[in-house]
Formats: sequence, structure tokens, C-alpha cells
Amino acid sequence: MSDRQSLSHSAWECKYHIVWIPKYRKKTIYVELRKYLGDVFRDLARQKESAILEGHLMSDHVHMLISIPPKYSVAQVVGFIKGKSAISIARNYGGRKKNFTGQNFWARGYYVSTVGKDALAVREYIRKQEYEDRRIEQLRLFD
Repeated sequence: MSDRQSLSHSAWECKYHIVWIPKYRKKTIYVELRKYLGDVFRDLARQKESAILEGHLMSDHVHMLISIPPKYSVAQVVGFIKGKSAISIARNYGGRKKNFTGQNFWARGYYVSTVGKDALAVREYIRKQEYEDRRIEQLRLFD
């Protein structure tokens, strides 16, 4: 089974593991916001002809496995998703109803890694991230 996709003049398989955090790494991604952001991220990715293959919203960071066509750079797509989702969060959860800019929900920057043939391993890593974070927290209690 190939994950290869095609455009009019090219065939491609470009997948990236991306991680980013809220500003000041505040634990702001709670239950209600987590449910809301999943749909927002998927809709925004679709607008850039991309697809979120796997994702997990932790309390203080976002993990995502995303497929991005080669006509867009990773920076374009991640910047678009972060920027538009921050505006959406402020409108729906920050009490701001008018258009605005300058309010940042996400910290600057992100981590990105190409996935290649390890897509299944990355998917598994993203799925187990919350469990792994809880396990590490438990181990720290005994230090």
C-alpha cells in the first residue's frame, strides 16, 4: 500500500512530524479546547491541500504527522495553521469577536522532522505521547 499522492505533473510522498508549544509553555490546551482545535487544524490543513495523518494535543504542546504537497513549504503550512488557529482561539475563547492581529497564542518556532519510511513508528509515538508523559511525571515523584 503506497501513500504516494499526485498533482497534475508530479507524484509525491512528503510527511513531516511537527511539534509546537503554546506561548510560555502554559498548560492551556485543556479538554474543551483540545476537541475544538482538532477540527480547526484539519480544516486549516485542507485549505493548504495538506492532510493531518495523526495528531495529539497535549496540555502544553501539539504533535502532528502531516502530509504536505511539495508546492508548499513546511514553514508556509505550519505558519498558516498556527496563525489562523490563534485567531480562531481568540475569537471563540478569548472574547474577541472582531478581526485582529498581534495576539499570539502559540510560541514562535516549531520542531519538524521528515518521516520517510518510518511513518508507522511516528504514528505510534504520537499516539503514546500522553501515556509516556504521565509515566515520566510519575517517575519524577520518586526523585
